[in-house]
Amino acid sequence: MPLKFCANLSFMFNESDSLIERYDVASRSGFKAVECAFPYNIPITELVKAKTSANVDQILINSFPGNLEKGDLGLAAISGREEEFKKSLDKSIEYAEALGCNKIHIMAGKSLSGGIIDTGMEGIYKDNLQYAVQILEQKNITGLIEPISQSAVPDYYMNSFSKGLKIVKEINSKFLKLQLDIFHLQITEGNLTNRIKELLPYTGHIQISQAPNRYEPSAPGEINYQYILNLLEELDYAGYIGLEYKPRVDTGSSFDWIKEWGYEL
Repeated sequence: MPLKFCANLSFMFNESDSLIERYDVASRSGFKAVECAFPYNIPITELVKAKTSANVDQILINSFPGNLEKGDLGLAAISGREEEFKKSLDKSIEYAEALGCNKIHIMAGKSLSGGIIDTGMEGIYKDNLQYAVQILEQKNITGLIEPISQSAVPDYYMNSFSKGLKIVKEINSKFLKLQLDIFHLQITEGNLTNRIKELLPYTGHIQISQAPNRYEPSAPGEINYQYILNLLEELDYAGYIGLEYKPRVDTGSSFDWIKEWGYEL
Protein backbone atom coordinates (compact mmCIF):
# COMPACT_ATOMS: atom_id res chain seq x y z
CA MET A 1 0.00 0.00 0.00
CA PRO A 2 1.47 3.42 -0.96
CA LEU A 3 2.56 5.60 1.93
CA LYS A 4 0.56 8.77 2.58
CA PHE A 5 2.08 12.02 3.85
CA CYS A 6 0.49 15.00 5.57
CA ALA A 7 2.04 18.39 6.30
CA ASN A 8 2.36 19.56 9.88
CA LEU A 9 1.27 23.20 9.65
CA SER A 10 2.81 24.04 13.02
CA PHE A 11 6.32 23.22 11.72
CA MET A 12 6.17 23.65 7.96
CA PHE A 13 5.40 26.68 5.78
CA ASN A 14 6.72 28.97 8.49
CA GLU A 15 7.30 31.56 5.78
CA SER A 16 3.79 32.59 6.88
CA ASP A 17 2.91 33.41 10.48
CA SER A 18 -0.75 32.61 9.81
CA LEU A 19 -2.08 29.09 10.31
CA ILE A 20 -5.02 30.08 8.13
CA GLU A 21 -2.68 30.91 5.23
CA ARG A 22 -0.71 27.69 5.68
CA TYR A 23 -3.76 25.59 4.76
CA ASP A 24 -3.81 27.22 1.33
CA VAL A 25 -0.03 27.05 0.86
CA ALA A 26 0.02 23.35 1.78
CA SER A 27 -2.74 22.66 -0.72
CA ARG A 28 -1.00 24.59 -3.50
CA SER A 29 2.16 22.63 -2.71
CA GLY A 30 0.32 19.40 -3.46
CA PHE A 31 -0.63 18.15 0.00
CA LYS A 32 -4.05 16.56 0.33
CA ALA A 33 -3.92 16.29 4.12
CA VAL A 34 -2.59 18.32 7.06
CA GLU A 35 -2.11 18.17 10.81
CA CYS A 36 -1.43 20.93 13.34
CA ALA A 37 -0.73 21.33 17.02
CA PHE A 38 -2.85 24.01 18.68
CA PRO A 39 -5.48 25.71 16.52
CA TYR A 40 -7.41 27.01 19.51
CA ASN A 41 -6.57 30.71 19.22
CA ILE A 42 -8.45 30.82 15.92
CA PRO A 43 -12.27 30.75 15.76
CA ILE A 44 -13.62 27.43 14.51
CA THR A 45 -15.53 29.07 11.65
CA GLU A 46 -12.33 30.63 10.27
CA LEU A 47 -10.42 27.34 10.48
CA VAL A 48 -13.18 25.39 8.78
CA LYS A 49 -13.39 28.00 6.02
CA ALA A 50 -9.62 27.81 5.43
CA LYS A 51 -9.58 24.01 5.43
CA THR A 52 -12.60 23.79 3.13
CA SER A 53 -11.22 26.37 0.74
CA ALA A 54 -7.88 24.53 0.61
CA ASN A 55 -9.69 21.22 0.02
CA VAL A 56 -7.47 19.24 2.40
CA ASP A 57 -8.26 16.66 5.08
CA GLN A 58 -7.43 17.40 8.71
CA ILE A 59 -5.73 14.27 10.02
CA LEU A 60 -4.73 15.29 13.54
CA ILE A 61 -4.84 18.04 16.14
CA ASN A 62 -3.35 18.16 19.61
CA SER A 63 -5.67 18.43 22.56
CA PHE A 64 -6.25 21.83 24.15
CA PRO A 65 -3.05 22.29 26.18
CA GLY A 66 -4.17 24.50 29.03
CA ASN A 67 -2.26 27.74 29.57
CA LEU A 68 0.84 27.62 27.38
CA GLU A 69 2.12 30.93 28.76
CA LYS A 70 2.22 29.40 32.25
CA GLY A 71 4.01 26.29 31.04
CA ASP A 72 1.09 23.91 30.51
CA LEU A 73 1.48 21.32 27.79
CA GLY A 74 -1.60 19.21 28.33
CA LEU A 75 -3.55 18.26 31.42
CA ALA A 76 -4.11 14.51 31.29
CA ALA A 77 -1.55 13.63 33.98
CA ILE A 78 -1.81 16.73 36.16
CA SER A 79 -2.98 16.30 39.73
CA GLY A 80 -5.93 18.40 40.86
CA ARG A 81 -6.96 19.46 37.35
CA GLU A 82 -9.17 16.54 36.41
CA GLU A 83 -12.25 18.69 35.79
CA GLU A 84 -10.19 21.10 33.73
CA PHE A 85 -8.97 18.14 31.68
CA LYS A 86 -12.55 17.09 30.95
CA LYS A 87 -13.42 20.61 29.77
CA SER A 88 -10.27 20.71 27.63
CA LEU A 89 -11.29 17.42 26.05
CA ASP A 90 -14.69 18.85 25.19
CA LYS A 91 -13.03 21.84 23.51
CA SER A 92 -10.67 19.56 21.61
CA ILE A 93 -13.55 17.43 20.37
CA GLU A 94 -15.47 20.54 19.31
CA TYR A 95 -12.59 21.60 17.07
CA ALA A 96 -11.93 18.08 15.79
CA GLU A 97 -15.55 17.49 14.79
CA ALA A 98 -15.80 20.84 13.02
CA LEU A 99 -12.63 20.06 11.08
CA GLY A 100 -13.67 16.51 10.25
CA CYS A 101 -10.66 15.26 12.19
CA ASN A 102 -10.82 11.79 13.76
CA LYS A 103 -7.57 11.79 15.75
CA ILE A 104 -6.64 13.86 18.81
CA HIS A 105 -3.23 13.74 20.46
CA ILE A 106 -4.09 13.82 24.16
CA MET A 107 -1.24 15.73 25.77
CA ALA A 108 -0.11 14.56 29.19
CA GLY A 109 1.47 17.68 30.62
CA LYS A 110 4.67 18.15 32.54
CA SER A 111 5.98 16.56 35.70
CA LEU A 112 7.33 18.70 38.51
CA SER A 113 10.62 20.30 37.52
CA GLY A 114 13.96 19.47 39.10
CA GLY A 115 13.48 15.72 38.92
CA ILE A 116 10.78 15.69 41.61
CA ILE A 117 8.42 12.77 41.08
CA ASP A 118 4.69 13.07 41.68
CA THR A 119 3.78 9.46 42.38
CA GLY A 120 0.09 10.16 41.79
CA MET A 121 0.51 11.16 38.14
CA GLU A 122 0.40 7.62 36.75
CA GLY A 123 -3.01 6.90 38.26
CA ILE A 124 -4.41 10.29 37.27
CA TYR A 125 -3.13 9.86 33.73
CA LYS A 126 -4.64 6.44 33.30
CA ASP A 127 -7.98 7.49 34.85
CA ASN A 128 -8.19 10.52 32.56
CA LEU A 129 -7.35 8.44 29.50
CA GLN A 130 -10.00 5.89 30.39
CA TYR A 131 -12.52 8.72 30.74
CA ALA A 132 -11.38 10.19 27.41
CA VAL A 133 -11.73 6.87 25.61
CA GLN A 134 -15.36 6.56 26.72
CA ILE A 135 -16.14 10.01 25.32
CA LEU A 136 -14.10 9.59 22.15
CA GLU A 137 -15.72 6.26 21.35
CA GLN A 138 -19.10 8.00 21.21
CA LYS A 139 -17.65 10.49 18.72
CA ASN A 140 -15.72 7.90 16.68
CA ILE A 141 -12.48 9.78 17.37
CA THR A 142 -9.22 8.04 18.26
CA GLY A 143 -7.13 9.39 21.12
CA LEU A 144 -3.37 9.23 20.71
CA ILE A 145 -0.59 9.42 23.29
CA GLU A 146 2.89 10.42 22.18
CA PRO A 147 6.10 9.65 24.05
CA ILE A 148 8.21 12.80 23.76
CA SER A 149 11.95 12.89 24.40
CA GLN A 150 13.20 14.88 27.37
CA SER A 151 15.68 16.74 25.19
CA ALA A 152 12.76 18.11 23.16
CA VAL A 153 10.41 18.85 26.07
CA PRO A 154 12.06 18.67 29.50
CA ASP A 155 9.84 17.21 32.25
CA TYR A 156 7.13 16.04 29.86
CA TYR A 157 5.34 13.21 31.66
CA MET A 158 4.81 10.79 28.77
CA ASN A 159 8.47 10.34 27.88
CA SER A 160 8.79 6.57 27.41
CA PHE A 161 7.62 4.33 24.59
CA SER A 162 7.57 1.37 26.96
CA LYS A 163 5.34 3.30 29.36
CA GLY A 164 3.09 4.43 26.52
CA LEU A 165 2.76 0.93 25.13
CA LYS A 166 1.94 -0.43 28.58
CA ILE A 167 -0.88 2.07 29.05
CA VAL A 168 -2.35 1.44 25.59
CA LYS A 169 -2.33 -2.30 26.27
CA GLU A 170 -3.91 -1.89 29.70
CA ILE A 171 -6.74 0.36 28.52
CA ASN A 172 -7.19 -1.96 25.54
CA SER A 173 -9.44 0.15 23.34
CA LYS A 174 -9.30 0.74 19.59
CA PHE A 175 -9.91 4.39 20.47
CA LEU A 176 -6.56 4.78 22.24
CA LYS A 177 -3.33 4.28 20.31
CA LEU A 178 0.27 5.44 20.24
CA GLN A 179 1.47 8.38 18.23
CA LEU A 180 4.84 7.16 16.97
CA ASP A 181 7.23 9.99 16.25
CA ILE A 182 10.32 8.25 14.91
CA PHE A 183 12.48 11.26 15.80
CA HIS A 184 11.59 10.78 19.48
CA LEU A 185 12.05 7.01 19.22
CA GLN A 186 15.57 7.50 17.88
CA ILE A 187 16.46 10.09 20.53
CA THR A 188 15.16 8.02 23.44
CA GLU A 189 15.96 4.46 22.39
CA GLY A 190 17.24 3.81 18.89
CA ASN A 191 16.85 0.14 17.83
CA LEU A 192 14.36 1.44 15.28
CA THR A 193 13.63 -1.68 13.25
CA ASN A 194 12.71 -3.90 16.17
CA ARG A 195 10.86 -1.20 18.08
CA ILE A 196 8.81 -0.11 15.06
CA LYS A 197 7.79 -3.72 14.46
CA GLU A 198 6.75 -4.03 18.11
CA LEU A 199 4.94 -0.69 18.36
CA LEU A 200 3.22 -0.53 14.98
CA PRO A 201 0.21 -2.76 15.85
CA TYR A 202 -0.62 -0.27 18.63
CA THR A 203 0.09 2.86 16.57
CA GLY A 204 -2.53 5.22 15.21
CA HIS A 205 -0.31 7.85 13.62
CA ILE A 206 3.35 8.29 12.65
CA GLN A 207 5.47 11.42 12.43
CA ILE A 208 8.96 11.81 11.02
CA SER A 209 11.92 14.20 11.09
CA GLN A 210 15.66 13.76 11.04
CA ALA A 211 17.62 13.40 14.28
CA PRO A 212 19.20 15.14 16.06
CA ASN A 213 18.12 18.53 14.62
CA ARG A 214 14.55 17.78 13.53
CA TYR A 215 15.20 18.68 9.91
CA GLU A 216 13.60 17.07 6.85
CA PRO A 217 14.10 13.29 6.54
CA SER A 218 16.57 13.70 3.66
CA ALA A 219 18.91 15.91 5.72
CA PRO A 220 22.17 14.46 7.08
CA GLY A 221 21.54 12.81 10.41
CA GLU A 222 21.14 9.63 12.41
CA ILE A 223 18.16 8.05 10.64
CA ASN A 224 18.16 6.32 7.26
CA TYR A 225 14.64 7.29 6.28
CA GLN A 226 14.68 5.54 2.93
CA TYR A 227 15.14 2.32 4.88
CA ILE A 228 12.51 3.29 7.49
CA LEU A 229 9.88 4.16 4.89
CA ASN A 230 10.56 0.92 3.02
CA LEU A 231 10.12 -0.89 6.34
CA LEU A 232 6.74 0.79 6.94
CA GLU A 233 5.63 -0.27 3.46
CA GLU A 234 6.74 -3.85 4.11
CA LEU A 235 4.76 -3.80 7.37
CA ASP A 236 1.67 -2.54 5.49
CA TYR A 237 1.28 0.66 7.47
CA ALA A 238 -1.87 2.24 6.10
CA GLY A 239 -2.14 5.50 8.07
CA TYR A 240 -0.74 8.92 7.38
CA ILE A 241 2.84 9.96 8.06
CA GLY A 242 3.03 13.46 9.46
CA LEU A 243 5.94 15.59 8.28
CA GLU A 244 6.75 17.29 11.57
CA TYR A 245 10.09 18.85 10.77
CA LYS A 246 11.82 22.23 10.63
CA PRO A 247 12.89 22.92 7.04
CA ARG A 248 16.55 23.89 6.80
CA VAL A 249 15.85 26.49 4.12
CA ASP A 250 12.47 27.13 2.51
CA THR A 251 9.62 24.71 3.04
CA GLY A 252 8.98 24.17 -0.67
CA SER A 253 12.35 22.63 -1.39
CA SER A 254 12.35 20.68 1.88
CA PHE A 255 10.02 18.00 0.50
CA ASP A 256 11.75 17.41 -2.83
CA TRP A 257 12.85 14.09 -1.33
CA ILE A 258 9.30 12.74 -1.54
CA LYS A 259 9.37 12.50 -5.33
CA GLU A 260 13.09 11.77 -5.46
CA TRP A 261 12.51 8.67 -3.32
CA GLY A 262 9.60 7.51 -5.46
CA TYR A 263 6.66 8.68 -3.34
CA GLU A 264 3.76 11.00 -4.06
CA LEU A 265 1.84 13.59 -2.12
